[in-house]
Amino acid sequence: MNKESVKSGVSEIPKKRILVWLSGWVDSAVSAYLLKEHGYEVSCGFMINYLEEDNPECTTLIDLAEAKKVAEYLELPLYTFDYREEYEKRIIDYIYSEYEAGRTPNPDVFCNNLVKFDLFLEEALSLGFEAIATGHYARTESWELSKWIDPTKDQSYFLSRLSSFQLSKAIFPIGHLLKSEVRDIALKANLPNAHRKDSQWLCFIGKVSMKEFLSRRFPKKTWDILNTSGKILGTHEWAVSYTIGQRKGIEIGGGPALFVVAKDTIKNTITVGTTEELSLYGKSCVLIHWTGSIPKSEKTYGAKIRYRQEDQEVTISKDESWIITIHFSHPQRAITPGQICVIYDGSKVVGSGVIL
Repeated sequence: MNKESVKSGVSEIPKKRILVWLSGWVDSAVSAYLLKEHGYEVSCGFMINYLEEDNPECTTLIDLAEAKKVAEYLELPLYTFDYREEYEKRIIDYIYSEYEAGRTPNPDVFCNNLVKFDLFLEEALSLGFEAIATGHYARTESWELSKWIDPTKDQSYFLSRLSSFQLSKAIFPIGHLLKSEVRDIALKANLPNAHRKDSQWLCFIGKVSMKEFLSRRFPKKTWDILNTSGKILGTHEWAVSYTIGQRKGIEIGGGPALFVVAKDTIKNTITVGTTEELSLYGKSCVLIHWTGSIPKSEKTYGAKIRYRQEDQEVTISKDESWIITIHFSHPQRAITPGQICVIYDGSKVVGSGVIL
């Protein structure tokens, strides 16, 4: 364990009374443990955002049980907050409306700024806490968000829509630690969930596939799969569930691999093409709902149009209405409407917008 990393990540925090979002996973458990070890007054909170008690694929109750074990082991109080009604309005309805419009939303990003760092933060402040802490892998410096030290697991992308106020009340105790160090701390501290494997699914629906989730709202239809010349190649169940750049689920045998290059949710058609076809690539995209500082037009930045993508060199222009256009130095594969584009200045997050 890197002691200097722990020191810079925890002991320099000026706030004293902190509410930790305990998710049931090892990262938030270690965050609570480190804060307690460094003398802070720590309590824990668990959010119930989505719950299907009869569905074994919904992990909410499992996660709550794990959180209870950790809080009890650390001898910390645990609050449980039921945000299902608000989550339905803020996140689930948004997901359905975006897919219905032919876009592919990123619910994890909006869950952070509209639920974890909004509802949960407001609740914490009302209870007298000075800040909230989470197990995210990111850093804050002077109320500004920066990348984590390991780019392969950096989560600043998912936190890119937090406001300066939200960041001023946010603490990331493991933001200066490697994942291996976090796991090592959990094992040495004998935390109850030290051996629990990391979550690989969307935070709000557990193991349920997005296609299955969408099928609960939208009726399935059988329609055409087209090539870029408009020729019918086959059929699909419904266009809503497809994403630009998607390969899986295209049941056309023989020939080169085909990817979704366009979709029409009104006509319920999808258009497919090879990776070499120009329609899959683009050199610019327009962003709406910008959050963050206004980038400079004459400067070169880094940008991600999907999580874990390497930073792409971009310049930025804006019109009189402050509509921001991102210009990529190199063509980008599968620029997807509804997804988030995050702009970086080195390791610092400048801001983010929704791809139009």
